[in-house]
Amino acid sequence: MEAAWGRVRHNLRLSAGQRLFDRWLKPMVLLSDSDGDMVRLGLPSAFMTNWVKSHYADRLLFEFRAQLPEVRTVSIETASTLEPARKLTGESIAAATPVAGATLLGDADSIEAAPQPVAAQPIAAPERSQFDPRFTFDRFVSHDSNRVAVNASRLLAEPGVPRFSPLYLHSGTGQGKTHLMHAIGHAFLAANPQATAIYMPAERFMFEFVSAVRARDTHSFKARLRAVDLLMIDDLQFVAGKDATQEECFHTVNAFMDAGKRLVIACDRSPQLLDGVEGRLVSRLGAGLVADIKAPALELRHAILEQRLAENPAVSVPADVLDLLATRIHGSVRELEGAFNRVVAYAQLIEQPVTLDFAVQTLGEMLQGPKKRITIDDIQRAVSTHFELKQLDLVSARRAVAIARPRQIAMYLAKRLTSRSLPEIGRKFGNRDHSTVIHAVKRIESLRGLDGEIDGAIRQLTRQLEGA
Repeated sequence: MEAAWGRVRHNLRLSAGQRLFDRWLKPMVLLSDSDGDMVRLGLPSAFMTNWVKSHYADRLLFEFRAQLPEVRTVSIETASTLEPARKLTGESIAAATPVAGATLLGDADSIEAAPQPVAAQPIAAPERSQFDPRFTFDRFVSHDSNRVAVNASRLLAEPGVPRFSPLYLHSGTGQGKTHLMHAIGHAFLAANPQATAIYMPAERFMFEFVSAVRARDTHSFKARLRAVDLLMIDDLQFVAGKDATQEECFHTVNAFMDAGKRLVIACDRSPQLLDGVEGRLVSRLGAGLVADIKAPALELRHAILEQRLAENPAVSVPADVLDLLATRIHGSVRELEGAFNRVVAYAQLIEQPVTLDFAVQTLGEMLQGPKKRITIDDIQRAVSTHFELKQLDLVSARRAVAIARPRQIAMYLAKRLTSRSLPEIGRKFGNRDHSTVIHAVKRIESLRGLDGEIDGAIRQLTRQLEGA
């Protein structure tokens, strides 16, 4: 352990730089009761302890596991000079007083004041602590609209060689993608106790990668992610337009596919409809299993509410209230559960029974539903269905009238029903120039006065999209 600690310190000095290392990391000592799977590190003040926890907890765990694979947790704590027996040989806390300029919180946090030791707060391996305990397969209600995604997720979590990878989950907001990813993590680690897994939103992937680039330490970032057995990246749409992040994401996906390891990606649209994402990354994402989750049907909304009610036996919600929620709130599962929780919580807070009148009064405008936010993806889906085309046809280079006219109608509706700029609309239709969009809008405006069929189609599509 002591030899490993020496190598870890050396690596930290190289990656952090001498100044940062001397100020924050050099004072850290290995405590004598560290054992095979838990490392305990001591610092001379609570201020320094909190700073190292915030900035280096994951890195310390990674470095120790690179030296000693059996290490599962690293505890970073404030070590008092009242406990000299706890320290191993090497730099003592007294010798590791921060260099000039290091900031302490005052005498109460200084070595001379000898504060009482802070209770140990082990930093559990991030790949084991980050999965939400509420999000398991048992709590996910399966239905025709999500059955492929659920079954694929269960298969990926099973032991043995994965049958496919990556698994690409896509759906609108609040339909259960994140729930399934956490469920995969729980099930996979339960079936493989020694395995490792990481769930990471795309924004965090981007932030950590950029931070690693600035620190000139991309090697550690790459090594940390590629060392795990299961990697899950959520909300991939946020890497659109971020070339450097996409490049790293591409290589990460390649590394997992080449190694035959489990990879799960979640996004709000299918790979082929990703705007601003490199073609080669799109190709890799579509090479595994692509599974979509559709908006919940009335039957599924009822089933979800029944399950949530069964999980709370002390709560009484009449059937007519459940029917109201299931019928009137259909935007997403998240909104549905939020409405249920709101009614129950309000009733408990003011000590009133849940009745139909109480639910209507409590939810108010929520039952009317917010004004629908229409996206270009919504428009493309509606137009392609109306004209019996594939959605990909609308973004293709094909110029046949049977495709070009619906494409112009979709552009026209995008200009009318969304706040997107002309260049943005053009990009969503196969990277076309904004002048093409202008031409399409003018052409459809002209045809509406001449062609009753086109005008009727636009009216119908508008009502459908606006939910009238």
